[in-house]
Order: sequence, then C-alpha cells, then structure tokens
Amino acid sequence: MHINIDGLSLNYIDEGNGNTVLLLHGWGGSIQTMIPIANILKNKCRVITLDLPGFGESSTKFVDALKLKSIVLFGHSHGGRISIILSSKYNFVKKLVLIDSAGIIPKRKLKYYIKIYTFKLLKKFYTFFSSGNKEEKLERFYRKYGSTDYIESQGVMRQTMVKVINDNLLNLLPDIKVPSLLIWGENDQDTPVYMGKIMEEKIHDSGLIVLKDAGHYSYIDGYEQFKAVITVFLKDEFNN
Repeated sequence: MHINIDGLSLNYIDEGNGNTVLLLHGWGGSIQTMIPIANILKNKCRVITLDLPGFGESSTKFVDALKLKSIVLFGHSHGGRISIILSSKYNFVKKLVLIDSAGIIPKRKLKYYIKIYTFKLLKKFYTFFSSGNKEEKLERFYRKYGSTDYIESQGVMRQTMVKVINDNLLNLLPDIKVPSLLIWGENDQDTPVYMGKIMEEKIHDSGLIVLKDAGHYSYIDGYEQFKAVITVFLKDEFNN
C-alpha cells in the first residue's frame, strides 16, 4: 500500500485487526526486515509496517494520516531513534518496544578521532587535486572512502544520516512515560548492550531483556525468546 504525504510516497503494510502496532525498521532496512515481528503479531492485533523515508516528522504525519490514536510502537536501531522521539513528544504511543535501539552517542576512543581527522584531511586533498566540479568530486570521494551505509544512501537520506548519527537523545528518555520494553542482543556491536542499560536507567517504566547469542538483529537471532517476551509484554493488547 502507498500513501502520499507532502509529496512523499510512503510504502506500508497494514494487516490484522484490533489494537494497533506500528513497526519502524533500522537504517538501510525495509518493511521486509520487520516481517518476522509482523508475523508474530498480525493474528493478534493490527500491525502496520512502514518503509521509513528517514524522517521522524514523516512518521508523525503518517500516524496522523491513518488517524492512529493509540499505538504500540516498535523501533529497531534507527527506527528506535525515531520511536524515542515520538514517544517522548506525543501522546499517541501507549507502549514502546525498543530493539537494539540507536539514540545514544557511542563512547569514542582516540583511534576514532584520529580516523575522523584523517578522513577529513583526505577529503580536502582529494577534492583539491581531482578534476570535476565540487559535487562530482565529493561523490567520487565518498564512493571510494565512505562507509557502506553512506554509499548506499541517496540524496536527502545521506543528509539525514549525517545529522542523526550524531544526535544524542539521552535527554529525551526521561520524558517517555509509557511502559517500555528494551530488547538487546548480548553480542550487538552496532548499538552495544551498555546503551540499553542507560536507556533502562533513564526511562522510568522500563525493563531490559538481553538475548543470548544474539547480535544487532536480536529479534531474528533470538527469535523464539523474542517472541515469548513480546507476547507477555503485549498480552493485554491482543484480541481474545
């Protein structure tokens, strides 16, 4: 299904009946990456899975467009970042599930800052000595030296990535007033478990579950345990 919001066509799946659950995928993901969660829930409630365009504002307008008044919000990785913003600022969220969520700036070691400084210096040399206009030079540079996520992003998504990757949502966490379940993979290297522990400490009504032998896609790696945990957390939301 598609819906047009401010000239932007958003793709989504809407299936099942009952209380509404909205699933937001991570950076570089899509509706398909959230299908395992949708399959758990779609026979028990209404499940909407949205292909994110990269903007929290678009997510808010999507909720308004579908006239969703009270939802359970799932966010994985970058989708978790958006979920934190929505849950802290709007009252249409009644329960929150964050899965290996982004939103806290990671601890940086000296090696990281050396890498960033070297990257910026290399970019200056490359754009100065190579041929073509500025946009062409930058495009070639990022395709050669940029991160995989940046290379695979296009247009405004690149701008969004640069902005959100340095957003620290720590101060928003105490503003989340709804029951919140935090699920993490113990081997998550992208958003390590310590981030989940910080979120559990800052979100008043929250609990953290760490899935064994699971990574950044903990809901896939630890599927059966994940299914059991969210079924208990959402038992009051399911159709009888």
